[in-house]
Amino acid sequence: MAGLVNNLLILFLIFQNSCLAFRSPLSVFKRYKDSAKSHSNECLGSNRQLVPLSLSDFALDIRMPGVTPKQSDTYLCMSVRLPVEEEAYVVDFKPHASMDTVHHMLLFGCNNPSSDEDSWDCDGGTCTDTSNILYAWARNAPPTRLPKGVGFKVGGEEGSKYFVLQVHYGDVSAFKDKHKDCSGVTLHLTNQKQPMIAGMYLMMSMDTVIPPGEKAVNADIACSYKMYPMHVFAYRVHTHHLGKVVSGYRVRDGQWTLIGRQSPQLPQAFYPVENPVEIKYGDTLAARCLFTGEGRSSKTFIGGTASDEMCNFYIMYYMEAKHAVSYKTCTRNIDPEMFKNIPQEANIPIPVKPDMTMVHGHHEEAKSGDTVSVMQQPKRDEEEVLDQGDFYSLISKLLGEREDVVHVHKYNPTEKAESDLVAEIANVVQKKDLGWPDAREFSNKDERANAILVRDRIHKFHRLESTLRPPENRHLALQPPKPGSGNWEKERTGDLNIEEVVDWPGINLKLGQVSGLALDSNSNLVIFHRGDHVWDANSFDSGYIYQQKGLGPIKESTILVLDPNSSAVLHSTGRNLFYLPHGLSIDHNGNYWVTDVALHQVFKLASNGAESPLLSFGRAFQPGSDKNHFCQPTDVAVDPVTGNIYVSDGYCNSRIVQFSPNGMFVMQWGEESSLGQTKPGQFSIPHSLTLVSDFGQLCVADRENGRIQCFKPETGEFIKEIRHPLFGREVFAVSYAPGGLLFAVNGKPYPGDTVPVQAFVMNFSTGEIIDTFIPLRKNFEMPHDIVASDDRTVYVGDAHANTVWKFASPEKMEHRSVKKAGIEVQEIKEAEAVIEARLTNKPMSKELLKKEEKHPVVQQASTGVSVVLITTLLIIPIVVLLAIAVFIRWRKTRIYGGKGGGGLNLGNFFASRAGYSRKGFDRLSTEGSDQEKDEDDATDSEEEDAVPHPPAIPPSS
Repeated sequence: MAGLVNNLLILFLIFQNSCLAFRSPLSVFKRYKDSAKSHSNECLGSNRQLVPLSLSDFALDIRMPGVTPKQSDTYLCMSVRLPVEEEAYVVDFKPHASMDTVHHMLLFGCNNPSSDEDSWDCDGGTCTDTSNILYAWARNAPPTRLPKGVGFKVGGEEGSKYFVLQVHYGDVSAFKDKHKDCSGVTLHLTNQKQPMIAGMYLMMSMDTVIPPGEKAVNADIACSYKMYPMHVFAYRVHTHHLGKVVSGYRVRDGQWTLIGRQSPQLPQAFYPVENPVEIKYGDTLAARCLFTGEGRSSKTFIGGTASDEMCNFYIMYYMEAKHAVSYKTCTRNIDPEMFKNIPQEANIPIPVKPDMTMVHGHHEEAKSGDTVSVMQQPKRDEEEVLDQGDFYSLISKLLGEREDVVHVHKYNPTEKAESDLVAEIANVVQKKDLGWPDAREFSNKDERANAILVRDRIHKFHRLESTLRPPENRHLALQPPKPGSGNWEKERTGDLNIEEVVDWPGINLKLGQVSGLALDSNSNLVIFHRGDHVWDANSFDSGYIYQQKGLGPIKESTILVLDPNSSAVLHSTGRNLFYLPHGLSIDHNGNYWVTDVALHQVFKLASNGAESPLLSFGRAFQPGSDKNHFCQPTDVAVDPVTGNIYVSDGYCNSRIVQFSPNGMFVMQWGEESSLGQTKPGQFSIPHSLTLVSDFGQLCVADRENGRIQCFKPETGEFIKEIRHPLFGREVFAVSYAPGGLLFAVNGKPYPGDTVPVQAFVMNFSTGEIIDTFIPLRKNFEMPHDIVASDDRTVYVGDAHANTVWKFASPEKMEHRSVKKAGIEVQEIKEAEAVIEARLTNKPMSKELLKKEEKHPVVQQASTGVSVVLITTLLIIPIVVLLAIAVFIRWRKTRIYGGKGGGGLNLGNFFASRAGYSRKGFDRLSTEGSDQEKDEDDATDSEEEDAVPHPPAIPPSS
């Protein structure tokens, strides 16, 4: 009996953590039931808002709490908190509403509902923070279920914590009987991670006017797509009574591809696209709503009442989880001329029979359980509205069986298999590539090339070994293109090597979006960041007017001055001045020059901490393109000799503006890039400026054109262009260091491109790339600015990682011996002395020879340090378990006189499980765990070459 108790106790200890960590929806339901609001169940039939469906799935009922609108065109809102803290995924929507009483419903996801009341008037807002549309319903649309493997992500650290339901009650005559309405939607959620994340793209006309009696009026919408690939699988159209047909297209290279076309007078469901449509970076999304003004006696405007009109084209899409953006909008027409080529079908109304528009009778639910009455409706060959089962089957078939959907997975970069510290060191020891061409590509006779390769590996080895924690998700993009696929090798010229200063603590500073960097006269680093403000898709309207003035200016210091060695904050300024900081530079008198894209202004600030500007350019919150206005200006440069001021303007203008030292307008140059081949002096977001003092030039990072242009600052005369395949299609920032070196950072690659996001060192005179570099700690996400000092110390600020990195050449770093777990790493200079001796055929000292013989052993041992530690940690609990088992056997021997007891045998318990092997209990062998693999055996981890990440969203930087 004692043996049985002891063994059961061991099993309990083993599985305790798993049992404590697991929470089924049943426990969630119990907690949620205690905290959920108590809603009226007059028309619900049940007050069960949360219903467990399985161990991982549950249903959440979101309904109006028995409301009776008092007047027509009332918008009412209510909120429900997500009942779990972890990430969850919405995979199904079931509406409960009738167009007899409800005009339309929208379901939003956000973190801060505008009210905590059971319901409230939506005129007060839906959410106080950014909200995303998850679902839309109108005109008796049937249920919508997402394809298998696709879901809307909610909860967790980044997802929405609340659902907010907005219901538009158009005509309240249906409420003459004073009944209470509980319209809403039931969500099917799962905590199983979905590989594809669903999102909503809303195309909406804002300024259409429909003249009375006009037979045909077009509302056109078009936006450029500047994000990761998205895959459209469903669409929905929405207008009011005057809409005849709504059509949406993808435009690529002048070719119009139909996404969806439907009459808004039919049930406004999400209809499946006939063929999957992929939207890539650089495509244009276009939509047209066809209206008629016949029957109206006055103009009809876009608005929220039933007598107004709307022009909405909803696109439901999915993206890879790692790149997913849950909500996007387009509210303007970037190219009215393109609609001259729109397919003629967009101008032809779709006839609708009266019996196809609605189901008569008041909304009722089926009386049997959770079954929802499915709307029966006529079906036509060309416009078929699918019920839930057909819709799901079709989309799943499209995703799972069609060959033209297989390309979805091409944009799934393989994560680097060996991304931790041990594997990085192993890469060096095993002579794997870490940014230089493979050693096997060198001739065995080329001693110097091999020596440089070895020296570079030693530098990297020392740097990796002295790193306390592994790099996070290190880019496989370190590997250059294969020979013959580009001119990478011939562009990597010179012997300057720039590497991250891995012990610099500035990377751990708590910053907002880092937009600008500069160095003062004392070589202190000055950072310009956005604090708690974020530039996102909701920051500006289609006219570039800032939409979040209500947040007020950033209350914390936006300008920080850091000690370059300790990263201690020496002093700070810039409180309550800025809304969305962008560019920063420092003149020869130490004054700060900054730009704010929300204010559309440029400021000169004293460096002594004064909180009021010395000089201001532009008009606050007023975008423009004349000599008194800017439109999202990006950077400033001040000539130390003449005092002239140069402003790059900017995101919505394409020009460089010159001012005199006292702030008077002098001249401007530049124009928007033309289609096709870009010409000198044309810009697509002039994003960063640097004065090249040694050559008397002003260089501009022409961001979206992926190049650097240089001009004579006094006249604006074009001098030269620097462009490389390694830049990819974007160059974000540029900085010149006296002595002829030009530094730059690019953006994340476009879909299908293979160039990584990285920083560059170039010879300014020739334009050749000397070196490229990336950080070891964290990753470049959107490197937004770069600044270099006279001594070649480089800083890079990232607007998405909210981080600043410090880089320097290895000879400037202090290389010293370090001890990790008793293993001493050899001084780099000793290894370099060996290389030098080999190159010059000098005899090496006996001491050096001995150290060289020991060096590989030291490297092997260092490689295995982490392995030994991990192995030790794994062995400890096994030893404890074995000790307990020995104790149990001893006790049983004493009690039963050497005969086996009747208790539970732990070994037999595991042995009885299917697939069990006793190898797990064999003596562990640590021999060889620290050894090098043969180079042939180590190639598996290199075969999966990751595609670099596509570019980030250009407007949100």
